Amino acid sequence: MDYALYVLLAVFVVWMFYKKFQFTPVKGLRNLQLREFKEEYKGNKLIDVRESREYTRGYIPGAVNIPLSQLKQRLGEIPKDKPVYLYCQSGMRSKQAGKILSNNGYGQIAHLTGGIMAWDGPTKK
Repeated sequence: MDYALYVLLAVFVVWMFYKKFQFTPVKGLRNLQLREFKEEYKGNKLIDVRESREYTRGYIPGAVNIPLSQLKQRLGEIPKDKPVYLYCQSGMRSKQAGKILSNNGYGQIAHLTGGIMAWDGPTKK
């Protein structure tokens, strides 16, 4: 009986970890590698979802800072009829932001896999 309880607990912990780090695909969110991201983002809405203190250390030119923690309150700043490109530090928060946007009716969403850590282009401060 104890063995079954441990198995159930282990399954639950793995499931929580899986959900927390969102290894599941987000409907409508394209995961772009660096090359693809560079080819597509220019001229479109580019959003840095890191916190303001992270943004001021360096951001991709043209990016607007809308921290993930404020995204739901600032959806009105993001057009639904145009492509939206997201990035963060490593790609985890931008994926979460993509899920929020998708759940709120945004259809053309992409994020930079690996975040700004993968970025090899110019940055501004």
